[in-house]
Amino acid sequence: MRKYLCALFGALLAGCATAPKGVAPVAGFELERYLGVWHEIARLDHRFERGLTDVTAEYSLRPDGGVKVVNRGYDAAAGKWRQAEGRAYFTGPASVGQLKVSFFRPFYGGYNIIELAPDYGWALVAGPSRKYLWILARGTALPAGVLERLKARAAELGFPADKLIFPGASAPAKGANDADASR
Repeated sequence: MRKYLCALFGALLAGCATAPKGVAPVAGFELERYLGVWHEIARLDHRFERGLTDVTAEYSLRPDGGVKVVNRGYDAAAGKWRQAEGRAYFTGPASVGQLKVSFFRPFYGGYNIIELAPDYGWALVAGPSRKYLWILARGTALPAGVLERLKARAAELGFPADKLIFPGASAPAKGANDADASR
């Protein structure tokens, strides 16, 4: 199980902890406002998340000043929740939405917030290359206009936005099967 979870988000670690060329992380970033639970609305498909639905990322402060990252998704084929825990640290000033994240040390990959709602209600996040892109929201859906704007922005930045997948929800009711979740 642990091997699966390491592979789940390990692909981010293959790259370096930077943003793709020509892509700038947001300035004026406030970590305290970003903390909490985010729902994955869309992503570029990757083997480490393939088949997962109901994906969330929860960010909280670590005692060492970093960010605790808990990614969780439902694997319908296995009928189980999958979870991976990592850590993230700023790569520069804390006012810039650019971090490095690791789900197994010593390898880190880039986590770049490249668009962010003024109210921190949605985010467009890129990994270290244009192969990694996520649209995240505080809720489980976004208004169609916002989603279309984010897809257009991703395409404008050179991401293959036409290949975004929208994994939706397929998990059993909350609380069901939680005993199977990896902790």
